[in-house]
Order: sequence, then C-alpha cells, then structure tokens
Amino acid sequence: MYCVRKVTNDLYWVGANDHRLALFENCFPIPRGVSYNSYCLLDEKTVLFDTVDWSACRQLLENLAYVLDGRELDYLLVNHLEPDHAACIEEILLRHPKVKLISNEKAFMLMRQFGFHVDGHECIEVKEGDTFSFGKHTVTFVGAPMVHWPEAMVTLDVTDGVLFSADAFGTFGALDGKLFADEVDFERDWLDDARRYLTNIVGKYGPHIQLLLKKAGGVLDQIKYICPLHGPVWRKDLGWFIEKYDTWSRYAPETMSKVAMYDVSSTHVSQLISEAFKYSHIVLASVTYNLGIYPAMHDFLMDMKALNLQNRTFAIIENGSWAVKSGDLMQKFVNDELKNMTVLNERLSLASSMGTDKRTELEALADAILESMK
Repeated sequence: MYCVRKVTNDLYWVGANDHRLALFENCFPIPRGVSYNSYCLLDEKTVLFDTVDWSACRQLLENLAYVLDGRELDYLLVNHLEPDHAACIEEILLRHPKVKLISNEKAFMLMRQFGFHVDGHECIEVKEGDTFSFGKHTVTFVGAPMVHWPEAMVTLDVTDGVLFSADAFGTFGALDGKLFADEVDFERDWLDDARRYLTNIVGKYGPHIQLLLKKAGGVLDQIKYICPLHGPVWRKDLGWFIEKYDTWSRYAPETMSKVAMYDVSSTHVSQLISEAFKYSHIVLASVTYNLGIYPAMHDFLMDMKALNLQNRTFAIIENGSWAVKSGDLMQKFVNDELKNMTVLNERLSLASSMGTDKRTELEALADAILESMK
C-alpha cells in the first residue's frame, strides 16, 4: 500500500517510517522510530533522490510505482552511500534497467565496494559546482565531506529552492504522516531528538558542518525547502533550525540558566551527550571504583572525547570510603583528553556520605559555578 506526500507541485516524498528498529546504528535508542526519506521529482525526466534502508525497500518500491504511474525512472541521484539510504540501489537498478546514476567519484567507488552493479548503467560523475537539468528543474551540487561520510554531498534544486541535504538537518523520530516541521510542535517534541541525532552521529565533525554551513550561506536566499534523509522537511523558519546546527557544530552551549540532573547508570549515553552539547556547565559526580572512575561515568567522558565536545566548564564531586581517587582522575581526563575545557578549582570531596560538615564545600562549589557564568 503506497504512502506518499507532496513536497512541491512536482516533488514527492516516497520514503518510509521504521518503528521496529530499537537501536539506530545498533547504538542509539529510538523509541519514537525513525524515517528514511527518499524523494521523487516528476519533470521531463523522472528522478529519485536517494533510496531507503533495506528493511523499508518494499515500501519505497510501492511508493515510487504509485508516483511514477507507469513512467520510467530516468535518473537515480545518490547524495549519500550509508546503507540506511543506499541499501536499495541494487533493487532500483534491477527494476529500472535503463536508469542513469548521478553521484560523485567517491560515491561510485563505495557503490562498487558494496557490490552494486552500477557499471551496467550510465554513471554520470559530478563534482561541486556542476549543474544538471531534468527539464524545468536544474540542480547544482555541493560537497559535504564527513557530514558524516567522506562521499556525502548535497543537491540544490535552483528552480524551486529545494535543498536535498543528505544527513544534514536530520533527526530521529518517525514522521507518521506529518511531513513538514511546521505540522508538528518541533521545539517541544522534536528538538531533543534533533540534537541527539546531530551530536551523536555527526558531533565529531563540527568543523565539516561549519564548512557546509558557510557554503550554504552563499545560496541561503535561494533555499526555500530543506529535505533531509531523516526527519521532517523544512519550509518555514529555516533560519531557526540552521542556527541550531550552527550552535551545535561550534560546540557552543544553548543555555546557561537551566538545570538538569541525570544518573549516568540509568541514562543512555547518547542522551547524556545531547545534554552536554546543550548546557554550558557540567558537574561530574562519581564514586571511586576499583581505584578509578565509575565505569558509566568513564564511558560518558570517553564519548565526550570521541565526539569532540569543547568549550565547557566542569565542576567535580568525588566520593570514596577509603581511597578517594575519582576527582583527580576526572580532572586529569578533562584537562588532558578534552579540548578547551575549564575545571573549577572548588571541589566537593566526600567520604562515604554527605555530612553537615561538607555544607561549606558544597556552597563554595555552587558559588563558583554561578560566578563562572557571569
């Protein structure tokens, strides 16, 4: 059964929603599911922009057949080769033997590595700045390497101002019929998942996102729609969401005034990372465990390092019953392994429990945090 949505007069969303997958990339919980977005353009020539995960291939094929309504598929344009978007390339080639492929040099290399039989089709290799016409619609290509694979590119339909943004501007969460960001309360219901998606999937590559944003800035006045490969399509308030991506990719905090508390033992580390990107100050509170940092806290710190978190202020609370080591070890990790971080001199050091004699240290720590926010 087909399930499609019209994006513009001749552009259709033909993707799929996935509620069965528990862990995205077998790492990140997605209790609200995820969408795999694919788009079909009906011009003098027909064009499919990217495919979907293999688990959703049947839905893609049904959607595509409905939109084509008997027409041949002329072009398959591939922006990104990650399997959740490229897994159905071979199936499209088999069902549309005359289809021509458009992508870049590295993408074609990866297609062959994945075993896709692209050489039986006409392969049109493009590079940044090239243009291509499908009739009324002309597109141009912009490289987006390491956002978040090296072959990634984005495609701008200069006729209608549609940016096919690959993994950029994506978010976790299934669409479930509401395609556009303005059809939902995005800030209330989607922003946390958008941040968690960006920071955990692409957070390491902030400078590459900044480079892409600078390129997009040159054509920002032309962009009227943003069509990502995951999550809602943007047609209003584009600047608001672009600003969020700019903030996250610069490792700048969103807020200095709000407070949230998490137990690292029972909160998935992807959520902790998302919150670390959100807040300006982080208090690390860890017991000493086998003369080291508590394992869940250490994992959190390791993820901060892997995802390149920067420009935060830390306060430290340590605990131990006979050999208190965690504070020194956390401070050493932050100083030696993370970038551009500040650790406050004030520290709360506990022996087994929080006694009344520690009230002065606790107040000094709180005062130091407030003073550092000025």
